[in-house]
Amino acid sequence: MKIMAQVAMVMNLDKCIGCSTCSVTCKQTWTNRDGVEYVWFNNVEAKPGVGYPARWEDQKKWRGGWQVDASGRLRLRSGGKLYRLSRIFANPDLPALEDYYEPAAYDFDTLLNAPASDRMPVARPKSAVTGQPMKIEWGPNWDDDLGGSAQYAAADPDLAAIRDRVKLAFDQTFMFHLPRICEHCLNPACMSACPSGAMYKRESDGIVLVDQDKCRGWRMCVSGCPYKKVFINRLSGKAEKCTFCFPRVEEGTPTVCADTCVGRLRYIGLVLYDRDAVGELASADDILAATRAAFLDPFDPAVVEQARRDGISEDWIRAAQRSPVYALAVRHQVALPLHPEYRTLPMVWYIPPLSPVLDATAALGGDNAEADDIFHAVTALRVPLEYLAELFSAGDADVVAGVLMKLAAVRSHMRAVTMGASDDAPASVGATAEDLEALYRLLAIAKRADRFVIPPARREEAAVLAGWASGCSLGDVGPAHMGSADARRWS
Repeated sequence: MKIMAQVAMVMNLDKCIGCSTCSVTCKQTWTNRDGVEYVWFNNVEAKPGVGYPARWEDQKKWRGGWQVDASGRLRLRSGGKLYRLSRIFANPDLPALEDYYEPAAYDFDTLLNAPASDRMPVARPKSAVTGQPMKIEWGPNWDDDLGGSAQYAAADPDLAAIRDRVKLAFDQTFMFHLPRICEHCLNPACMSACPSGAMYKRESDGIVLVDQDKCRGWRMCVSGCPYKKVFINRLSGKAEKCTFCFPRVEEGTPTVCADTCVGRLRYIGLVLYDRDAVGELASADDILAATRAAFLDPFDPAVVEQARRDGISEDWIRAAQRSPVYALAVRHQVALPLHPEYRTLPMVWYIPPLSPVLDATAALGGDNAEADDIFHAVTALRVPLEYLAELFSAGDADVVAGVLMKLAAVRSHMRAVTMGASDDAPASVGATAEDLEALYRLLAIAKRADRFVIPPARREEAAVLAGWASGCSLGDVGPAHMGSADARRWS
C-alpha cells in the first residue's frame, strides 16, 4: 500500500444557475491570450445538449478513456502501443475547430470611428483565428437557452440509451446546468496516451499538468481524454489544460472557478487513496462502487499510520479528515462521479439536481410533509432518473434514486424540525437525524472554511511541487502500474 493525497472537487448541481461566472473568471486567468481563444478550461453546459466540444461523450467516435479487454486487462480505447505509434503523425480521433467553435471578435472600431450617416453602423464579427468576416453559428454554450429542445437535445449521446423515455416535447422539456473542468483523474488516460511523457500527475496533490518543455504536440492526450479537457494551443502547437489553479491551491486558496462561483456550489478538499490499488479499481466490474472505494477512510487508524509512513504530514491528514469531498462522496454518498464507465477514476464529482421535488409532490396530489409522498415524486421528476444515471452512475438508476431520496429526506426533515412536527424521513433513507442535519449544514449554510479545506504547501516541498518528469508512457497501463522508471518517481 502506498497512500497518497489527492485534491478533489464536488459540485452541487442543485445550485448552478448557469451564469458562467466560473467560466469567465477562469478564461481571464488562464486562457486570455493568443493561441487559446477557443479554449475554455471551465465551461458550463446545458443538459441535455451536445456540450463542448460537440458530442464529447460519444466515445464510439472519439475513443477516449479506458476499456477492459476480453482478458480482463485495462487498455486505452485509442488502441495499443503499436496502433498509436502507427498514427502518431496522423491522428484522426480529434475534435476539429468547428466541434469547439470558431472564436470571434467584433470590429468595434466601426462603431467608434464611423462617419456621420443615416444608417446605423454595425460591428460585424471577425474570426479571431483568420481575421476574416464570419457568421457565428456555434459556441461553447450555444445550446444554453435551448437546452432540452429537439434541435440540440436530440444529438445528446446520453439520450441514446433512453430515447423511448424522453419525448422532447415542449411541455415536457427539462434542463439543468453542468459545469465541467479537468477531472484530474487517479488513472488519467491522457497521461498514458502521451508519447513524449509530457503529461504528469503531481506526487504531492495529484493535479495533472503538462510539461511544456517536453510536449511535442502529438495530440494523443486530446484523443485519450474522454472528457475532452486537453486543448492544443494553435500557435505553439502544445497541449494545455486546467491546472486546478495550483499556484492558489499551494497557498491554501481555492481555485478561481470555485472562489468566484455565485451559487457557492463547489467544494474542494483532500482525499487519500492507495496508489497501488488504482489499476485494480479501474478494472473492476462494478466501476461506480470501485470509484467510490478509491477514497480511503482518513479516520481509520491503519490508514492514518500508513499515511504518516508514506510522508503525508499531520496537517494534510487533518485536512483529509475535514474534507467536504470525502463527506459528500463517501460518508453521505450524495456525490457521484461524471461518467465512471470511462474508468479514469475522476476526482471531480457531482450532486445531481433535485430542485423541483416539492412542486412535483404537490402536483401529484401528495403531502410535502410526508416522506413517502416525496419519495414517490422523486421517481416522477421532470429530469428522468435514467438520464442522470447515464451521466453519473454508469446507467444505474437506482443509485441516482437513492441519492435524490436522501436529498429529499434532508428537506423533509428540516421542514419537520422547523414546524415542530414528527418526522420519519431519516429512518426511511437509513440515516439518523444528525446525519441529515450535518448534510443540510454542508449543502445549505456551510461557511467558506467548511467548503474549502485546502492545506497550504510547505516550503520544503518545493522540489516535489515542481513536478516529476514522467517517462514515455506509450504502454497500455496507467499511473497505478507504470514501468519501473515511472514507478521509482512515484515512490
